[in-house]
Amino acid sequence: MFEVKDIPISDNKRDFYASLAQQLTGLLEGERDMIANTANMSALIFQFLPDLNWAGFYFMRGGELVLGPFQGKTACVRIAVGRGVCGTAVERQESIVVQDVHAFPGHIACDSASRSELVVPLVKDGRVLGVLDLDSPNPGRFDEEDRQGCEKLVQIFLAATDMTL
Repeated sequence: MFEVKDIPISDNKRDFYASLAQQLTGLLEGERDMIANTANMSALIFQFLPDLNWAGFYFMRGGELVLGPFQGKTACVRIAVGRGVCGTAVERQESIVVQDVHAFPGHIACDSASRSELVVPLVKDGRVLGVLDLDSPNPGRFDEEDRQGCEKLVQIFLAATDMTL
């Protein structure tokens, strides 16, 4: 079994995400199960990425997003494509960084403490299979380096996992 090690907090986000990517690669090595890998990935992100109040996944099922493994408070179970940040990321097939969720039209407030959000779609063979969703109680928590770092984590996950939807 892979042992997760502490990741030093650094002012350099690229170094931080490189360390997180290395940990994720080791954590997922030899395991192809979607549920096991999303559970461990959400736990890893929640453990090491500072200032989060939610980290998890939604999967496409029957034309809508359905809640998957996560860390944080209870969450919305179903989200329509095009609705909220997650549904909009699916519709656009691109990552979305929201500095202030209260300024995002149609934001879904599963946790009223959330103030900023980062959503990265899980795209494989041109098809959106779900999203990685990160919420923070801090406005402006996420930036382009976070987006790029999390997109890399999603690519590692997709390469290591059999997605059966």
